Amino acid sequence: MYKTVKRALDILLLLLSSPLVLPVLLILSLFIRLDSPGAVFFKQKRAGRYGRHFEIYKFRTMRTDTPRDVPTHLLDDPERYITRLGRFLRKTSLDELPQAINILKGDMSFVGPRPALWNQFDLIALRDQYGANAVRPGLTGLAQISGRDELPIEEKAAIDGRYIENFGFRMDARVFILTFLSVFRQEGVKEGKS
Repeated sequence: MYKTVKRALDILLLLLSSPLVLPVLLILSLFIRLDSPGAVFFKQKRAGRYGRHFEIYKFRTMRTDTPRDVPTHLLDDPERYITRLGRFLRKTSLDELPQAINILKGDMSFVGPRPALWNQFDLIALRDQYGANAVRPGLTGLAQISGRDELPIEEKAAIDGRYIENFGFRMDARVFILTFLSVFRQEGVKEGKS
């Protein structure tokens, strides 16, 4: 039942936020074009609900010669690839704003487990065990407010499992609100291998 309500809430929240978000999208698009050569948007294949693949949209924060399909935290020297504006976009999570398109298309929700790269087979398999692949992935999630990039794969999947165990409006509202605090504090962002 909540899955249906959740989708309606996603659409409502998109409509309510669009007057604020659309101008920001346009301004950031212009700045990205001026900052470095390449496309404004970055598309990447991700694993969605039930493991179905979809193209996620983000603002491009890295140079065009960056290795594809490698999570940033696994790059040896990510700083060499991140653009000047990209540093700001990543720290503030503004690079995620184009995922409003994914939410509109029904690939994603505002809250849910973050979509894994299509080749993160270990994370996808662990999420299957917890039932976390049965819901739409989210723009933000319980793992994002619990450590984000600093979490090992096993712990991230377990947290996604806790999200499923407590799936409902109360959990989504909590995650949504705490995301703003986490972004403001710039918590859990890790660039490169530890």
